[in-house]
Amino acid sequence: MYEHKDPPRRQQSAGAGGGTSAQTGSRSTSVSSVSDSMGAAMGPALHWLHDVAAVTLLKARRTLFQAAILFCVLGLLLWVSIFLYGSFYYSYMPTVSFSTPVHFSYSSDCEASGPRLCSFPMANISFTKNNKAPVMAYGQPYRVSLELEMPESPVNEQLGMFMVRMSGYTKSGSIVSSVMRSTMLHYRSSLLQTLSTLLFSPLLLAGMAEQKQLIEVELYSDYVTNANQPTAGAIIELHSRQVQIYSSQLRIHAYFTGIRYILYNFPLTSAVIGVASNFAFLSVIVLFSYLQFIWGGIWPPDQVRVRVMIGDNTRIQQRREEARKRMDRENSNKELDVPKVIGPVNEASDFQGTDTAAVEPSKKDSVIRDACGPDAPDTKEKGSHDSEGPDEKDVSGGCPLPEPQNETTLRQRPGPWMSL
Repeated sequence: MYEHKDPPRRQQSAGAGGGTSAQTGSRSTSVSSVSDSMGAAMGPALHWLHDVAAVTLLKARRTLFQAAILFCVLGLLLWVSIFLYGSFYYSYMPTVSFSTPVHFSYSSDCEASGPRLCSFPMANISFTKNNKAPVMAYGQPYRVSLELEMPESPVNEQLGMFMVRMSGYTKSGSIVSSVMRSTMLHYRSSLLQTLSTLLFSPLLLAGMAEQKQLIEVELYSDYVTNANQPTAGAIIELHSRQVQIYSSQLRIHAYFTGIRYILYNFPLTSAVIGVASNFAFLSVIVLFSYLQFIWGGIWPPDQVRVRVMIGDNTRIQQRREEARKRMDRENSNKELDVPKVIGPVNEASDFQGTDTAAVEPSKKDSVIRDACGPDAPDTKEKGSHDSEGPDEKDVSGGCPLPEPQNETTLRQRPGPWMSL
């Protein structure tokens, strides 16, 4: 019993194994087909993505390169604009303020007793900066003043008024200007001196304050140096032999007007406007240069010439059409005046038709000659020698050539114009 039951089980197991292998094979085949179809579908997409990425990378590199060049050009233009404005400001603006110490000298070879000096104190001042550039610009007004630091000593209080003289000279030593001004120590009563001494006694004892006065003497209010005889220096002299001074300073201050006033009083605004103007001017020059280099200019001469030639050809065609219409109109008017002969005989009609056909060319020739006469419109425009087209080769003197006649008509009976 058991032996007969084993084969069916084996067959079932074998059948089950075969079915399983068949299903596995079909599944693998379907999977491979799906993968192949997906690969076939993804292949063009991958190629497209690769091309898009390559083109995008190329455009990005080109854009970055162009942006770098643009930034470099803009930076160079900005630097050149700042340099030009600085050069203009340095060359156009003169020295605003000039101050130099004045060292007085006097003779001491006399036997003077007391506080009297042997001569007037005198000092020689040079109006050149570093012994090269002049301090005062030509045509610019200046205010020249002398500051004297004088002690409140009894000698200066009893001195009263004294004169200060200034004489300007050139390099050759000739005097170009001279002025004299008076000054004195400011008056202070004994009570005021006592109160100020008591109030500032700690500072006076510590050496942080002194009993002195600063006297300012205005020598010139609007001194202008001459370009023909520029001032190279000045001699300052105090007309007093009892004056006592600690130190003195000569100050020269410029009074600006117009553009110099704006540059000096509004430096930041002037700098911004000046740099922006230079930058805009240089940008326009660079742009025109770029257009000239790339395109040959904003309006290339070739394009202008082509446009002019096109306009000339159009006008010539219009004139030709008008002349043709005029000739056609005259031909039609003359044809209306020609009598028509109608006969019963065919030969007569043939001869008459031949005569009419022979006469019509002569009339047309005469019309063409009349149209080409001195009264005919000029089909060429004066001055348009450059506008040569293919249509002008078929025209003689601005009029079309006569059309060829029919061969049969000429053989039967030539027109009168053929005998000429």
